[in-house]
This record gives sequence, C-alpha cells and structure tokens, in this order.
Amino acid sequence: MKTEPIWKAWFAKHGAKLLLFARQQARYPDDAEDLVQEAFVRIWRLYGHTGEVSPTLVYRAIRRLAIDWARSLDRRKVRENKVYTESSFVDFFDRTLEKDERRSALLHAVERLPPEQKEVLTLKVWGGLTFDEISRALDLSLNTVASRYRYALSKLKEWVPPSLEDHPVDKSTNT
Repeated sequence: MKTEPIWKAWFAKHGAKLLLFARQQARYPDDAEDLVQEAFVRIWRLYGHTGEVSPTLVYRAIRRLAIDWARSLDRRKVRENKVYTESSFVDFFDRTLEKDERRSALLHAVERLPPEQKEVLTLKVWGGLTFDEISRALDLSLNTVASRYRYALSKLKEWVPPSLEDHPVDKSTNT
C-alpha cells in the first residue's frame, strides 16, 4: 500500500493559509507562491521530514524572505537606474534607425519648402509663436501667415511618409 509523503499532508493542511500570508508580504502577487515554496523548502530541510514542523516557523521564514526579496529589488532598481543614467547607451536605445530616417526625411522636406513657408513653419513649430505673433514679427496679415502655414503642412504631408508619427509639426491651424 502506497502512503502519501508527510510533507504533502502537512502542506495540504497549511498551504492555503501560508499562501494568503505570503500574498500580504510580497510586493507582487506572483512572488507569493515562490515565497511559500522557498520558505517551506528551507524549513523542511532544516528540521527534517518528520512532519513536526511548526507553521509558525514557515510564517517567519516567509516574512524574512519577503523582506530580503524587497531589499534585493530595491538595490537592483538603484543599480539599474544608475547604470541607465550614466550610460552612453541611453541615446543608442532611444534613437532607432526608423526614427532617424523619419527625422531626416522631415528635415529634408522642410528644406525644400519655399522660404516664406519655411519661415512661418519654423516660427510656429519650433519658435512656439501664435499666428498673431508671427504676423506681427513678419509684418504680414494674419490670413497670409495662416495660409503659408497650411501650404507648408500640406507639402510636408505629401513629401514625408505617412507613418511619420513623431515629427514636430503642429497639426493645429488655430491662432
């Protein structure tokens, strides 16, 4: 006759309560099962397979492991942030080839614009001026400024691939 191992019976009796406790101790719910398993294995190895292990010992082990894991996570985050901020690879990962190609295409298209349209577009998008401010700066009517801006945007949409999502062109035409 085959008998069930002692640890299975013990765990069937105490496992659900231990898991509930571990969920309260863990920073992330997915870590709770790992905490219970690690604590259970550690205690079982220390005190043997006699079935006489007190659940209190496992609760204590779960609590201590949760604290250790949290500290480890904190240290890891600090190290990773430090490496990230001090690394020259930050620019490498932020700048993809596709973004570079789109940026280049946009800059090339802006250079192709007639000078009066490029001037208005530059003041609006990169200068952050309103149409009213642009009209005063260039001594032009408000309607002329707005139409030059619209013409510039129309040409850029025609010349730059439609998948360009991150270009700095302001799509609004309000003052």
